[in-house]
Amino acid sequence: MLQQTKRLHSHTHKQNHQHNHRIHMLRRTKQNIPVNENQNKRRRRKPVRLRHQRTTRRETRKNAHTHMGLKEGRGENFFFWITTSERRCFGINPDVFKAYDVRGVYPSEINEEVGVAVAKAFSFFLNADRLVVGRDARVSSPLLHKAVLSALIEVGVEVCDIGVCTTPLLSYSVAKKGFAGGIMISASHNPPEYNAFKLIRSPCIQLSSPGGLDEVKKLALNPGIKEEVKERRGRVEELSILGEYVNELCDKFVEIKGAGLRVVVDYGNGMGSITAKPVFEKLGVEVIPLYEEVDCTFPNHPANPVDERNVEELRKVVVEEEADLGLAFDGDADRAFCVDETGRIIYPDIITAILVPFELRGRSDKRVYYDLRFSRVVEDVLKKNHGKGVMMRVGNPFYKEKLLREGGVFAAELSGHMMFQDHYCIDDGLYSALKVMRAMILSKKKLSEMAKPLMRYYQSPEISVRVAKPDAILQRVKRAFSDGRLLDIDGVYVEYPDWWFSLRKSNTEPVVRLRLEADSKEKLEEMKEKILGMIKG
Repeated sequence: MLQQTKRLHSHTHKQNHQHNHRIHMLRRTKQNIPVNENQNKRRRRKPVRLRHQRTTRRETRKNAHTHMGLKEGRGENFFFWITTSERRCFGINPDVFKAYDVRGVYPSEINEEVGVAVAKAFSFFLNADRLVVGRDARVSSPLLHKAVLSALIEVGVEVCDIGVCTTPLLSYSVAKKGFAGGIMISASHNPPEYNAFKLIRSPCIQLSSPGGLDEVKKLALNPGIKEEVKERRGRVEELSILGEYVNELCDKFVEIKGAGLRVVVDYGNGMGSITAKPVFEKLGVEVIPLYEEVDCTFPNHPANPVDERNVEELRKVVVEEEADLGLAFDGDADRAFCVDETGRIIYPDIITAILVPFELRGRSDKRVYYDLRFSRVVEDVLKKNHGKGVMMRVGNPFYKEKLLREGGVFAAELSGHMMFQDHYCIDDGLYSALKVMRAMILSKKKLSEMAKPLMRYYQSPEISVRVAKPDAILQRVKRAFSDGRLLDIDGVYVEYPDWWFSLRKSNTEPVVRLRLEADSKEKLEEMKEKILGMIKG
């Protein structure tokens, strides 16, 4: 039972009564749990239960709560009920809980209040004694960081603070040091007015929805969570782990040392230089840096390499400097896009196909998890190398969890997230870049030479179309192409012998996203126009 030192004042009870605040903490048997004050003195941690408040009635049946307009919430070891009026008056907007993190504009959506609730909810969900916390360099991050640390101290958590860092370094800390979990304060590639909380649980799983993030959300939206404190307070200690991370990566990629690689690196003023610069220096890589200074107002261009406009300067400089490779990191450095020596972007599906022969060599488990939007060339290369491809829905946390729980060699997503079994299944842009550099050295080929034979199909970019009724559009298109091979993975995926397409809906806006690939350019254009006509018509 959670230890507490504060009682709600009678004024609070009266105020809650006026707002019809009835929070019933129930066991899974739906029986009331009495509060035993003597148990509050125990130091041993037990599954958390927020203090329930007195009500004039003691209804425990679900139909009674439904009749009163109550919403059900579940914690990991309990459930509670929250009234709809309570949700309206509580200060946290439920919409900040996204598919993979808690994200929004500071301070209107993401603020210190949200930070306190999320930090406490996360610690309760994990029943954690020790957590690690890190942050990026956004203007709002120090304030959110302070709020998170204070909240965790209040509930008796021992916190290791790694300060300003990349998201992969936070994940590395969780995996390497055995923490119950970690909180990363960063909105990655989003504009500077945004911020977010990424929640990582041991061994290195990012909470997502559907899943653990839903449980944290239900806990965080309970108004009583802000008042939860423990008699035994936690404490904060600093953790310096960058040196260990740098040494480990350099030991794994000894082939790169002395190879004479010349690389242009666009950090986009994001966090990437914190980890990449010392690694490249130790490996003897000649780096021509672009926007190396950490400045999360992103004064030069958004730190989002998925948008080709943000990679234009990198492509130009690679050619001008006669470099072997160009790298573009995103804001929190969990992704890196590659540019070959001719200035051409080599997208993650082609990078995946390049890496397959090197990664599968000598392995008995030859599974590779890949994005359903990837080129068919990935499956071609996997078959040639006796690998087993597992097509996955969009969403990088799903890949990490699959790789961790079921095994395999590595996983990759079209957005640039790549995770390797030999790196704790962390999506780390620097690590994937080092993999590419080693493949270039071992093959004794330029990146363009490795990529050219793999560019045998014609692809469209992912096309976003705003629609009024996404579900109806998906069903219409699905019926129209019912003669193809349909895969129920994520939206509508239909495959024919000479082409395929993927049509998905957005989780956050009324938009559908279309991507196609065909054996010929003519077939690609024909089918693209046909499907777009169905979507818009």
